Amino acid sequence: MPYFIYVAIGAFFGAIARFWIGKLFNHKTFPYGTLIVNLVGAFLLGLITGMGPHKYIKIMFGTGFMGAFTTFSTFKVEHLELHFKRQWKKLSTYVILTYGVGLCLAWIGFVIGS
Repeated sequence: MPYFIYVAIGAFFGAIARFWIGKLFNHKTFPYGTLIVNLVGAFLLGLITGMGPHKYIKIMFGTGFMGAFTTFSTFKVEHLELHFKRQWKKLSTYVILTYGVGLCLAWIGFVIGS
């Protein structure tokens, strides 16, 4: 089966998971849904990478699922929205959690996967 089929299958499920997490957790006051998917995604991608799975598994879950599940562009837009609303404390919290905790979770996932 061609690689893009594996990517498409993973992306289908990743997009659905992201949609529902966003519906359940995003609030007008803080982008919890995006934060959750990006932190969980960082951990899971670290885990998958650390495990060194078969190339088809890595393509389906690492590229497909995680590519559709996590979102860097939405993070940037929400970052700008908080900036323009001058919500500095929320903006700082969001950026620190996304980058700092995300990097730590990716590392933890990688170590566990190894």
